[in-house]
Amino acid sequence: MSSVAMVEREIAQLRDELRRHEHLYYVLDAPEISDAQYDAMMNRLKGLEGEHPELVEADSPTQRVGGKPAEGFAKVAHSRPMLSLDNAYTEEELRAWEQRVKEALPSTEAVRFECELKLDGLSLALHYKAGRARGGEGATAVLVRGITRGDGEVGEDVTTNVRTIRSVPLRVSAADLEAAGMPEEFEVRGEVVLPQAAFEKLNEEREAQGLAPAANPRNAAAGTIRTLEPNIVAQRRLDFYAYFLLRDGEMFLGDQTAALAALRTAGFRVNAHARTVDSMDAVLAFIAEAEMLRETLSYEIDGVVIKVDSTSQQRRLGFTGRAPRWAMAYKFAARAGVTQLEDVLFQVGRTGKVTPVAVLQPVLIGGTTVTRATLHNADEIGRLGVRIGDFVRVERGGDVIPKIVEVVEDASHARGARTIVFPKICPECGAHLVKVEGEVDWRCVNAACPARIREELLHFAARGVMNIEGLGDAMVAQLLGAGLVKSIPDLYWLKEKKPELLGLERVGEKSAQALLDEIEKSKGAPLARVLFGLGIRFVGERTAQLLAAHFGSMDELMSASPEELEAVNEVGPRVAQAIVEFFAEPKNRELVERLREAGLTFIAEKKVTTSTLEGLTFVLTGTLPTMTREAAKELIESAGGKVSGSVSKKTSYVVAGEEAGSKLEKAQQLGVAVLDEAGLVEMLQQGAGDRA
Repeated sequence: MSSVAMVEREIAQLRDELRRHEHLYYVLDAPEISDAQYDAMMNRLKGLEGEHPELVEADSPTQRVGGKPAEGFAKVAHSRPMLSLDNAYTEEELRAWEQRVKEALPSTEAVRFECELKLDGLSLALHYKAGRARGGEGATAVLVRGITRGDGEVGEDVTTNVRTIRSVPLRVSAADLEAAGMPEEFEVRGEVVLPQAAFEKLNEEREAQGLAPAANPRNAAAGTIRTLEPNIVAQRRLDFYAYFLLRDGEMFLGDQTAALAALRTAGFRVNAHARTVDSMDAVLAFIAEAEMLRETLSYEIDGVVIKVDSTSQQRRLGFTGRAPRWAMAYKFAARAGVTQLEDVLFQVGRTGKVTPVAVLQPVLIGGTTVTRATLHNADEIGRLGVRIGDFVRVERGGDVIPKIVEVVEDASHARGARTIVFPKICPECGAHLVKVEGEVDWRCVNAACPARIREELLHFAARGVMNIEGLGDAMVAQLLGAGLVKSIPDLYWLKEKKPELLGLERVGEKSAQALLDEIEKSKGAPLARVLFGLGIRFVGERTAQLLAAHFGSMDELMSASPEELEAVNEVGPRVAQAIVEFFAEPKNRELVERLREAGLTFIAEKKVTTSTLEGLTFVLTGTLPTMTREAAKELIESAGGKVSGSVSKKTSYVVAGEEAGSKLEKAQQLGVAVLDEAGLVEMLQQGAGDRA
């Protein structure tokens, strides 16, 4: 055997051993060797690879920490949307969900539920592709991409950082793939968490550096995975728990229980606290156990996720616009603590709303030190009867946003106790505050209020809106303070003021150009993002998407009447009136025109390309032979048809696949025409032929 062949063989053996020990240590928590022995093997491998760089492979244990991304994090579309989950807080809500599930499936079918802990972290999608096989081993799978959840449709490619997480396999061997019954190309979804010990260490380091401590492990994990320095990510010791297995964007095993078993066999870390049960009573028993377990865990959880176990039943239950019908997140009651109210500050938001913020004696609630809490509005202060100096009970609503829920000890008798006086003038600009009849909030209506402009800029630049990297609190404060920006459109003329931009504190040539490039790139954001960025009251991300799709352009939307707006799905009278009032304001129309002049997107991408099925309403049921329901829905809507979730006399056709249930029965009772997949395809093709 040649010397090179001997080195190659030793390198392969070292890699296999290091992978095995990483799995034992980081996934199974069952190390067999000391840290020193592990480091010695790693150093030997690094030395051999350094002497023979031609033998270095991307999935080698030495390659976990690489260089920083050259251009930041690229945007990547998900294979299927990473949807949110609907929440339940009571037994009654869970049983109501169970009833909806059972009503949507044939009465003869039993329903099993798979229960998992709801980890409080950051969702990731990991993609594995077929890798280079070694002598006779067979096909392997290699990590090629890690993507954050993002907005659910599109995430950020954070592969460089994901590779540093030791519980994420860089490679899955042929033997493990075969044992798990998995293909060599697949997708794993799961949660990245920052263990409590690592979180505490991080905050110790931040405090030693004179920095504010991180608010909670979830925020720290999310911030870490988007850090542009992989070596910093590696030091934070993030962990990854797998909970979902896909192939080509689809679930392919028979049930969720089998998927978790396959992931575990393939070498992924799967949370040990999971159980498959036959009844809602058993689900509730698991929830009770999980709540007791919560304080003993080394990571944060905020509830339990309950899934219909059967993949076939999941497909038939389908999805709403934002969440699967076959899953529910049971959220634990908020954690609480008692502390003293020291003061109340008043903050002005981007819509002018003035919110009272309680300044608290620091109190530890669920592992997080809380020093601020919302008091919502003047009516809430009156309802609570709270005064400065009172002892109050504070909850982390949804385990995130602290709020005062009650007064525990009244301090009105104490010397210096003060009644909370809600201001009548804006604390930022001095303008008179206004309260609209029928509403609870006081607002500053001065469009030039510095606080409003600051919040408007931050909202416009946010990741889920125009995604202008580098335009955070500190930069916005500097831009406003220097007078370089006075409104949102001014951002797009900032390049003409680059010399002044370079004069700001800690702004050099490289960072200034990076910000200007990000601003320029944001011009390509779709119309829905631009609408969301305008900050119209009641128009969130979902409503902006619906408006963009319905009207197709900014001009059509601006000229729409309240009645035309209310014709849009999910838009009611209050939202319609807010949109009309926004575009009726001359300063807002001027803002829009300046954005048009800057070159932002004012036309939506047209999804409806034909009118083949115009005027027809379809209902999809059962499992189609060659396409998912989502794919069928997209085909119907792209041909001008509508897809409904329930059968009625107004339904034109029911498209039925295998194991079609109650919807098919109802269609037959009402005399609604029934198609199979082939019939639907033929209808689409006939329309195309007629047009040709």
